[in-house]
Amino acid sequence: MTPKLSTVVSLLMTLAAGVAIGGDERSDSASSKTQDVAVDEKKASETKAPPTRKELFRGEVVFLHDALKKRGVNAYEEELSGQIVLDTSDGRLIPIVPDWRGRAFYQDDRLRNRRVELIGQRKSGLPYLQVLMVFTFDENGGRQYTDYWCDICAIPMYEIKLCECCQGDIELRFQPQDLPDYIKKPAHEQSTARSSEGDHPAGRNSTER
Repeated sequence: MTPKLSTVVSLLMTLAAGVAIGGDERSDSASSKTQDVAVDEKKASETKAPPTRKELFRGEVVFLHDALKKRGVNAYEEELSGQIVLDTSDGRLIPIVPDWRGRAFYQDDRLRNRRVELIGQRKSGLPYLQVLMVFTFDENGGRQYTDYWCDICAIPMYEIKLCECCQGDIELRFQPQDLPDYIKKPAHEQSTARSSEGDHPAGRNSTER
């Protein structure tokens, strides 16, 4: 082999070795990035927010403008038009989400300006209440589970609209019912609640058109 040919071969071998090393480094880098992504995804899944807890809220559902006016806060009514809040028994104002359950408070004035107990949940960082169950009270203070009802199809609904089955009218329904077991009342309220409820035996379901 001539000196020139030997030099060329040597250069080619050096270049080939460099390419192989570079390819290995790129492969190692890509593999490392893939592993980093997998670790990040695992950490994210482990740090997801815990399930939202269902809570009991007491008070009256009112228009926000009225609640502010009651507290001496002047605001333009047109800008607050239609906004609904729960005016809690401890003086807080909690806006209600107008979803499948909360929308009825925006539609039906029979549910506003009266004593209610709402079971619902609030997402972390948000002031809004997502209502899950609605309880109102009759003239004697008896607790009533409240929803809407179609007599023809015998199905419950949760907002004012035509029956999803027969397309007929529905009625506001009241059913004497206690709070579910998973809602724990403060200890100092349990004895009071039992004594007051004992004076009002459960009655029949009632409806309002």
